[in-house]
Amino acid sequence: MAERVQQPPAKRLCCRPGYSTTCRQGQRAGGTVCGGSGSGQGGSSKTQSPESLLDIAARKVAEKWPFQRVEERFERIPEPVQRRIVYWSFPRSEREICMYSSFNTGGEESATSGENVDETRLPFRRGIALLESGCVDNVLQVGFHLSGTVTEPATTSEPEMVCSVAISFDRCKITSVTCGCGNKDIFYCAHVVALSLYRVRRPEQVKLHLPISETLFQMNRDQLQKFVQYLITVHHTEVLPTAQKLADEILSQNSEINQVHGAPDPTAGASVDDENCWHLDEEQVQEQVKLFLSQGGYHGSGKQLNLLFSKVREMLKMRDSNGARMLTLITEQFMADPRLALWRQQGTTMTDKYRQLWDELGALWMCIVLNPHCKPEQKAAWLRQLKKWNSVDVCPLEDGNHGNELPNLTNALPQGAHDSGTRPHRTVFTRAIEACDLHWQDSHLQHIINDDLYTNYCYHDNTENSLFDSRGWLLWHEHVPTACARVDALRSHGYPREALRLAIAIVNTLRRQQQKQLELFRNHKKDLLHKGVTSITNLEGWVGHPLDPIGTLFSTLMETGRGDEDTASLDQAESRQSFSLEGESYLALAVETALMGLGQQRIMPDGLYAQEKVCRNEEHLIAKLQEVDLDDTLVKIFRKQAVFLLEGGPYSGLGELIYRESVPMHTFAKYLFTCLLPHDAELAYKIALRAMRLPVLESTAPSGDMSRPHHIVSVVPNRYPRWFTLSHIESQQCELASTMLTAAKGDARRLETVLESIQKNIHSSSHIFKLAQDAFKIATLMDSLPDITLLKVSLELGLQVMRMTLSTLNWRRREMVRWLVTCATEVGVYALDSIMQSWFTLFTPTEATSIVATTVMSNSTIVRLHLDCHQQENLASSARTLALQCAMKDPQNCALSALTLCEKDHIAFETAYQIVLDAATTGMSYTQLFTIARYMEHRGYPMRAYKLATLAMAHLNLSYNQDTHPAINDVLWACALSHSLGKNELAAIIPLVVKSVKCATVLSDILRRCTLTTPGMVALQLLDATIGAYINTTHSRLTHISPRHYSEFIEFLSKARETFLMAHDGHIQFTQFIDNLKQIYKGKKKLMMLVRERFG
Repeated sequence: MAERVQQPPAKRLCCRPGYSTTCRQGQRAGGTVCGGSGSGQGGSSKTQSPESLLDIAARKVAEKWPFQRVEERFERIPEPVQRRIVYWSFPRSEREICMYSSFNTGGEESATSGENVDETRLPFRRGIALLESGCVDNVLQVGFHLSGTVTEPATTSEPEMVCSVAISFDRCKITSVTCGCGNKDIFYCAHVVALSLYRVRRPEQVKLHLPISETLFQMNRDQLQKFVQYLITVHHTEVLPTAQKLADEILSQNSEINQVHGAPDPTAGASVDDENCWHLDEEQVQEQVKLFLSQGGYHGSGKQLNLLFSKVREMLKMRDSNGARMLTLITEQFMADPRLALWRQQGTTMTDKYRQLWDELGALWMCIVLNPHCKPEQKAAWLRQLKKWNSVDVCPLEDGNHGNELPNLTNALPQGAHDSGTRPHRTVFTRAIEACDLHWQDSHLQHIINDDLYTNYCYHDNTENSLFDSRGWLLWHEHVPTACARVDALRSHGYPREALRLAIAIVNTLRRQQQKQLELFRNHKKDLLHKGVTSITNLEGWVGHPLDPIGTLFSTLMETGRGDEDTASLDQAESRQSFSLEGESYLALAVETALMGLGQQRIMPDGLYAQEKVCRNEEHLIAKLQEVDLDDTLVKIFRKQAVFLLEGGPYSGLGELIYRESVPMHTFAKYLFTCLLPHDAELAYKIALRAMRLPVLESTAPSGDMSRPHHIVSVVPNRYPRWFTLSHIESQQCELASTMLTAAKGDARRLETVLESIQKNIHSSSHIFKLAQDAFKIATLMDSLPDITLLKVSLELGLQVMRMTLSTLNWRRREMVRWLVTCATEVGVYALDSIMQSWFTLFTPTEATSIVATTVMSNSTIVRLHLDCHQQENLASSARTLALQCAMKDPQNCALSALTLCEKDHIAFETAYQIVLDAATTGMSYTQLFTIARYMEHRGYPMRAYKLATLAMAHLNLSYNQDTHPAINDVLWACALSHSLGKNELAAIIPLVVKSVKCATVLSDILRRCTLTTPGMVALQLLDATIGAYINTTHSRLTHISPRHYSEFIEFLSKARETFLMAHDGHIQFTQFIDNLKQIYKGKKKLMMLVRERFG
């Protein structure tokens, strides 16, 4: 908090009417210690003697009455009475001091625990350390003012510091503090804590004086003059200017100071008009919140803001009026955040963590306005403030969206319901504004929270809103989130027992409603299933709701269950008949409430944030449930609720009839499955299998047997909604399936059922692939023999993935194919044979030859399967058949693989070769043909290689400037192959080369390699073609030549001359060629000069 050195101004003016200046002449102001004779601090005295009537009365007056009222009520107050009132006016509990000096409370017990090293830095901990190390000195209490010095010990980096501390207090609350340390923070500094705790723990060591005005009344004129002069002398440098100014004003008849009766006294306590509340530095609260918001969630600012919200809740629980005051300051800073306008302008949404802070803000205001004991004028002031914030354009909306940014695409509402265009504009404050209309005066509600006993009650089973159920338990019929908001408000404002009673009544009501809904569905089940329609019962889901009703009920019951009453039953803890729940524990109630809420069928809300909140709250609640150890009682509750959910019809998310856009139950069902499996496997599987459905991905409702558990009602069959969390939902569906697969290992019947459910309900190939991998891992654990049934499930899922991704692009496709072959290998040789027989439904021809057949034919597979010769041959035969089929279907990509796979079978190899020849003229490129030709040469088929090379040459076309083309090596190889085979082959291929290659350097290279053995006419044809290529290339290069390429061009002409000279009249041809160049390109003077220098 901002602590200032100057003393606070006096709160009121003090005078003593009826007393003359002479009535107390000669009396001297004396002082006694706080714990002097005739007094005792309640509870702190070591003796067992009872408190005096004076102390009891003084303590009560000190707690409730401002001292001015005491003075006005009684003409004369005896000095001993004044002293006892002043003594008891200082706070006696360390809990509030801790609350205002640290983020976490704990009072004396936690203050001495020292479990958390970081807590030693908190002002409260440091204050205790300073007190216990004797750093507090010069403690003086004058009236309602406490002062002292606190010495901060020297450290390696800081010298010793003595801080002057002053504290004002009233009615057991610290109302202002100042400290010379200059530290600025929301909370009291360690020095204020040390002085305060000194007064609390050692009151007998504090010298107590009456307010200074009382002491001055006891002085005569001489004493007063001496007092003033000594005061000025001691502090003349600070006080003298002020003293002279006051003296001048007092001596002036018309001065303002003389128009006022009495004089201020900073030690005289509070006036009647003063608000009685603990000191809270509003400026520092605003500055700190502003700072945290400006950091945008970095540097732990989000955590700090949450701690501030926790502090507000702590204040509310202590019934401290500063709770609402502090929340108002926080809200003002949130509303002033400049990012709100920026986000609104840009149309972007706020961050998730920031949205959660706004949610907490709205929830806290809900608690504040629902304070059961707040005054009407106070609620009216809050309502005005909330409406003011609510009307601001940038005020965040409850669902996290900006206006019509996201259309309502999941509006499966009954006829007459509002659509997104007509729904009211709801901000984070709307619910708090609406809650201002709620009251607590209902007589039945008062009976519930005050535990009043009804002398007579009447139960009517057919009455929808009966006040009791059949066993006499109290019920409370109200909108469930609103009723739970009342519970939260009672808890927040320090009424835990009242909150517990109302929570129990709400849970009883939910149970009764659940039973009634079940009976209603059973009575109309045939009609509903036949028609395939139902009505929406839950427009608002309880899990993920802004008011978190189920979380509130669960926390309220669990907090009681974890306390001293953990093993106590309700009929022991609550003696009244209305809460005698037949020995049922709070823990059991909490668990059942959570199960009812999680199993509620509810529509997926609009918008990314609202949908993420549904997932987040569901996972949070399940995490809380997982902390509970299940006993026999809880298992019975799980069984009961599981049956209710399965048979609950449209009221249950696990019922037979669900809406296409209902929130899926995968996460919840996985938890139920895990809990029920050891106790009732059949029920566990029923729950999990029912929850596997994901109707939002179904294009239409399935037809056929209406009684099947997977029957789905599709309200809007042709629309795909904007489910922003769909990928997360599908992953949870996958997790549920994986959990069932793991549990079903070794049970063929269960595995078959789970497999059917996966194939029917999961639509993502990546998730099915993950399940296939999971099943494979579980089936092949190292510590046991492979589970062949589970392996078959894994293979079946893998096959489904292959079929799903065959015609779509998937970056994991090669991984999937390789994995499937591995899985089939583990299943056995018949599985490998099967996938090869039906390869065209699973793989592309390339995958089938390059991955599947190649892997099957590898030595590692043969060794892994321990195949005999006959089995090897059968498998190889299937692989060859696959290879030939693939080669026929896609010769370009599969011919080489087919030849490789068929090497050991002459007939198959010849067939593959013929396929290549047939495809060579139409469907294959020169690159593919050259590759196969080289393969043939490598395998010892040079003539076949030559044949394929000639076919490849027919597809090739190298232009004059492609002297770095990758096919050049193939051309040179083909010529070398022909050269090695004989003159006839070489003579046959040269015309093909001349026709296909126009690049002079390539032709020149071939010419030099083949000159010695090439027949005359063929060699002449090649030479003419080479010379012609050089001439054409030269003219082409000269068209766009630049000076930096001149030297390179001269070298090119030198190579051309070498080729020209190979002809019998080459010298003459080259000379004519050069002359033509000089004539045609005479404008390129520099270049032609270089030509003349080199070639004449």
